Amino acid sequence: MTNAMESLTRLEATIRARRGADPATSYVASLFAKGRPKIAQKLGEEAVETVIAAMCDDRKELTKEAADLLFHLMVLLADCDLSLEDVCAELDRREGLSGLEEKARRPKEQD
Repeated sequence: MTNAMESLTRLEATIRARRGADPATSYVASLFAKGRPKIAQKLGEEAVETVIAAMCDDRKELTKEAADLLFHLMVLLADCDLSLEDVCAELDRREGLSGLEEKARRPKEQD
């Protein structure tokens, strides 16, 4: 396992362990207490901040915002009872497909 995956695995375990903690003393617990809409909102905010940092070509800020984005994504995944393993399995399934080919295989949206 790479150092990056080890870091994400440790973060995932920490998020799951703090899910039931006191919201007054744990940011993670406070997000879970506020519910999925708030978690999703925070993820969206971090995504926008990540894009802004990238557009400003600010590598230091982009690194910080990307970390915030990954953190909030992992909180949302935990809230949805999904894991990094689930996400990695989907990435593995897509490996070797071009992005255009993978998108073409998706079911068409119903009107």
